[in-house]
Amino acid sequence: MPDSMPSADEFSVESIYAEMLARAPESDMRPRLEPMQRAMDVLGEPQRTAPVIHVGGTNGKTSTARMIEAGLLAHDLRVGRYSSPHMGKVTERIAIDGKPVSDEAFVRIWDEIRPHIGFVDQELVEQGETPLTLFELLTVLAFAIFADEPVDVMVIEVGLGGSWDATNVADGAVQVIGPISLDHTAMLGETVEEIAEEKAGIIKPGGFLVSAAQERDAADVLLEAAQTVGVPFRFAGVEFGVESRLPGVGGQQVTVQGLAGRYPELMLPLLGAHQAENFALAVAALEAFLGGGDRELVVENLRTACEHITSPGRLETLRSAPAIIVDAAHNPAGIEASAQALKESFGVTELVLVVGILQDKDVRSMLRELFEQYSELASAVCLTASTSPRAIPAAELAELALDAGFQEENVHSAERLDEAISWAVARTDEHGATETGGILVTGSITVVAEARALFGAVDTGIPDTDAAEGGL
Repeated sequence: MPDSMPSADEFSVESIYAEMLARAPESDMRPRLEPMQRAMDVLGEPQRTAPVIHVGGTNGKTSTARMIEAGLLAHDLRVGRYSSPHMGKVTERIAIDGKPVSDEAFVRIWDEIRPHIGFVDQELVEQGETPLTLFELLTVLAFAIFADEPVDVMVIEVGLGGSWDATNVADGAVQVIGPISLDHTAMLGETVEEIAEEKAGIIKPGGFLVSAAQERDAADVLLEAAQTVGVPFRFAGVEFGVESRLPGVGGQQVTVQGLAGRYPELMLPLLGAHQAENFALAVAALEAFLGGGDRELVVENLRTACEHITSPGRLETLRSAPAIIVDAAHNPAGIEASAQALKESFGVTELVLVVGILQDKDVRSMLRELFEQYSELASAVCLTASTSPRAIPAAELAELALDAGFQEENVHSAERLDEAISWAVARTDEHGATETGGILVTGSITVVAEARALFGAVDTGIPDTDAAEGGL
């Protein structure tokens, strides 16, 4: 380690993130928990300074975490939310009361914990281990920031898996698990059951499991894990769920049957059945956290929360005429859910797909799902790549798109995303579909993040919420 450390005024958010990235790429997640536990010990266990709502699953984690966050804020609690990855700036991952942490706090707390990080790194090197990775460092920093604020409750999104994920140094008061499907199979397992076993690792004594509806094999795994450690468990479709929903402009009206109450005609400003289901999961998590699942929430608090829920990059419209829509679906199940929502909620008569996918994904299944979902609506597909080193080259994706069923005359490739979007706009204009056509950018979070940056979209968080009167 260097003999002297830079002072806080020599750091910036950008320089700190660059330093973290220089250690390992974003995708370098290690199946280990001991280094994180050591870092927590050295820092005085900041992950235990407030109760935790731990959010896992395959799809919908970030949206669900943001819904829970909005609900807690509407109940006048101070909330720290940690989610990943970021769309624009790394501070988006660590939110205080719905807003990205300030640059000043990010830099100051990093400056305070950096010597302790160096100590843990040195121990790891001496043991022949890799120093703390990017995701581990950001997780440590998040817990330290939340302890410094301090917050009343932490909403912590699992990065990958569950049992050995860096966030699993925390013990959730409520453990929330969204829909489980195949993703990251090289690291988590090749079956839904194996993946569920990893994700069940966040279920611990003293908690309360709230789960989305699951395939039977996954549900059995979660149920057994909950029974083994003796925690209450509630599943969507059994004890709670979406009673009804009515799609509308810019969102949907949703009625939720919760664990303790019924919450009618809430205006959710997000699109699709999957987001309604995420919202029901969030409501159940709030009931479990605020009242042990036995006390009804004040419906006006939920209405206030709904007014402030956002989910950047999830069927988000960046421009109109033609509509340019981005969606961060990055596995077959996510593509299917977003496709159903898009066809339900957008009145486009023709669609051009702009697709970029990362190397660790089931690319063939994703492209087949895109073809099956959009074959009647999409007039063309343009394959491209984000600037991520993990991005599959556009030309290689184009060949795979042909294998998936797309017709050669409708397949185009562009090495850069801006070129791909320009081509898609021109294609839409050529077909006379400027007013009624649309462009969907999808396939990975990185390609969506870069599309948002091209159009100047920024995640500034949610506005201040004013809690309704009267308890829960």
